[in-house]
Amino acid sequence: MTFGTDRFAAHLLKEAYKRNCSDIHMTPRGEEMVIQFRILGELVLYKSLSASMGDRLISHFKFKSSLDIGDKRRPQSGSFTTVIDEELIALRISTLPAYSFKESLVLRLLPQTFSIPIERLSLFSKPAQQLLSLVNYSHGMILFTGPTGSGKTTTLYSLIQYCATHLNRNIITLEDPIERQQDHVLQVQINERAGITYAAGLKAVLRHDPDIIIVGEIRDAETAQIAVRAALSGHLVLSTLHAKNAEGAIYRMLDLGSTLEELKQTLLGVTGQRLVKLNKTRQPQRRASILEIITGGELAAVINQTSPQKERSTINNLLIKGVALGYVSEEEYFRWREEPAHPAQTSGAVP
Repeated sequence: MTFGTDRFAAHLLKEAYKRNCSDIHMTPRGEEMVIQFRILGELVLYKSLSASMGDRLISHFKFKSSLDIGDKRRPQSGSFTTVIDEELIALRISTLPAYSFKESLVLRLLPQTFSIPIERLSLFSKPAQQLLSLVNYSHGMILFTGPTGSGKTTTLYSLIQYCATHLNRNIITLEDPIERQQDHVLQVQINERAGITYAAGLKAVLRHDPDIIIVGEIRDAETAQIAVRAALSGHLVLSTLHAKNAEGAIYRMLDLGSTLEELKQTLLGVTGQRLVKLNKTRQPQRRASILEIITGGELAAVINQTSPQKERSTINNLLIKGVALGYVSEEEYFRWREEPAHPAQTSGAVP
């Protein structure tokens, strides 16, 4: 590494931080290395470098992350921390081999200072209040779902912060990776090479007298079953799950082997989430969460496959409300809306 590369790398990270960038993309294109910032969910061109300078920059970040600099044929991932403007930043690095012995790199910036309450994360206050009331239960399960970049992890960390500061409970997390360091919370890093999978880690956590268990992701049937058993045996379990929406998370749990009776006894609530850009004229903050929550009678109706007593607030309904109030643009609505299962039966009109 040269001094020039070190200096440019530091400048790049500082510039990304100043622009509230979530990810830095370095992609080889012909004889250049193109650098893009992901800002508010969209890729923005920052700079193009020579291919040789780009290679040196990627090697610099791989070295900082303790990766194999000479290996460009295999995908690699790692992490390191740095301080920018007196704030500790964790960086997750991912590389992919490209054609002609070239390499692509993505850096995710994860500021470690975290103090945003969930009431400020959600565009509407009711869903946030519902979540805060749910985490006061002594046992049960709360599931979070949404596409990549929808803010699920941020919502989860905000709830962890609330539980740690307002509830006198033993909180243990299982994460892959640990994105933000939390005081007063025992955080366990998943390490599959060392045999610490979500399933194995969850079994160990249950022997550690936890009150609240945070499972970063339910990935397989074994983890799903252990999480359900933990909720049945008197623990509060919070986890994310890959599904299209809140209702889909319930069917996903059934696919993973949970029974209807188990879900009836354990599920306290299921959330679907989107992260939308706000109109600058209506809100000083630039993005907020749209939270769809199924709980209580609505949750029972979905599990029992019966009609709910009243129409619930779906992602689409909340997006339309945001448009009507002037918080959300129609462009954002069409970007994040869910296609109805039976388009002919819905009007799909936007106010």
